[in-house]
Amino acid sequence: MSDRREPSFLGENHLLGSPIACTLFEKIRNLPIVDAHNHADVSEIVDNRPWSDFWQVEGAVDHYVWEMMRRRGVPEEKITGGASNHEKWLALADVFPQLVGNPIYEWIHLDLKRRFGIDEVIRPSSAEAIWQETSARLAEPEMRPQQVLEAMQVEVMCTTDDPTVHLPHHERARDELAQLRILPTWRPDKAMNIELDSWRPLVDRLGRETEFDTSTLEGFERALTATHEYFRHMGCVASDHGLTVPWGHRVDQAKAAAVHASAFAGHRPDHDDVADYQAYMMRFFAHLNADADWVMQLHIGAVRDYRDRLFDTLGQDSGGDVSDQQIPIVEPLGQFLNTFDGRLQVVLYCLDPSHQPSLTTVARAFPSVSLGVPWWFNDSPFGIETHLRYIASVDLLANSAGMVTDSRKLISFGSRTEVFRRVLCDVVGEMAERGRTPIPEAIDLVTAVAYDRPKALFFGG
Repeated sequence: MSDRREPSFLGENHLLGSPIACTLFEKIRNLPIVDAHNHADVSEIVDNRPWSDFWQVEGAVDHYVWEMMRRRGVPEEKITGGASNHEKWLALADVFPQLVGNPIYEWIHLDLKRRFGIDEVIRPSSAEAIWQETSARLAEPEMRPQQVLEAMQVEVMCTTDDPTVHLPHHERARDELAQLRILPTWRPDKAMNIELDSWRPLVDRLGRETEFDTSTLEGFERALTATHEYFRHMGCVASDHGLTVPWGHRVDQAKAAAVHASAFAGHRPDHDDVADYQAYMMRFFAHLNADADWVMQLHIGAVRDYRDRLFDTLGQDSGGDVSDQQIPIVEPLGQFLNTFDGRLQVVLYCLDPSHQPSLTTVARAFPSVSLGVPWWFNDSPFGIETHLRYIASVDLLANSAGMVTDSRKLISFGSRTEVFRRVLCDVVGEMAERGRTPIPEAIDLVTAVAYDRPKALFFGG
């Protein structure tokens, strides 16, 4: 009989495969969190009202959870429909044992363990007890949003915001929160996605709010510039852009103006017009960012709203997006990066794993380009490990942009960050175990990736 001990679920050595990895993690586990990209609701933080129940904090806004529930046959009524939060939680718990291997299995269990002090495994038999105990804990003052963020040592966080001249909750956060910086991020996707129905309403709204004539490209640019300046006044340090294809070719202003006028008049642009307009706008955004000394984040490769039935019934951000390995990256991105070489810090986020080699070698060629954390479908322990190993062997881990949570729910900031830091320490720890690096350098590297590098890149050190 073997005397090897069975690993404990989420124990101290969770995801850490060597003694050196454990040592490295102890060095960085309590570092503050600097999160340069998330989808948090700032009103939830500044209002600081207590959460009502476990589904509200774990499932109500998380399309990762929704997708896994659908995969296990849970009816939509108990996911995004009219069922009570209690019923939705019981439905999630009923299928939770089948989610082993998916990162949400570990994240939610880590949330239970770290935030609620509950070691119970989520199963149908434990669901009601977990519901009752978490409900009781959520009624305690230390479990309100601001207190939870403080307990997780969140130092600064950047939300994701449409270009608008009104950020009242960020203004409250700036004036009322002493220990936490909450900064907006300028996300003008709707301004360049001229082919979507959301484009014209945004154009009209910006015209009303800024009092520029946005029916023309010139007026639209002035309106966007005004919102960019307002975001800068509010402390913004970065823009963010969701791009299916990173079009970066040079487009004449007259051509872009004609496409703008045609779309404003109600005509649907063709594929070439869309590509030209997006390329023009991305260069316009980049000029604004370079002048403001902002970091420009590019999230590349998502094909949005792929499942028609889901989009038709629930709309955007409901769990119907996919990746596409066939999109062009190197040529269009190269045209953009060469134009702004040395003038603009750019962070590239990889959605499809097949794009990893291209994006890594692109970053290697440009000192002002950094690789972001594994994104979306890749933010599992496996995806993070693969990402880090490839960067370390082809580019430099020390030049990576570090961890962002990309989370819509505050309760998971800590668990997502912990998983990333554990995998980071496992990868670098293995290098040290195999004699590839001295331990002091390994400590410096994991500290830089976990905290120093993202803080310096986005927030100036």
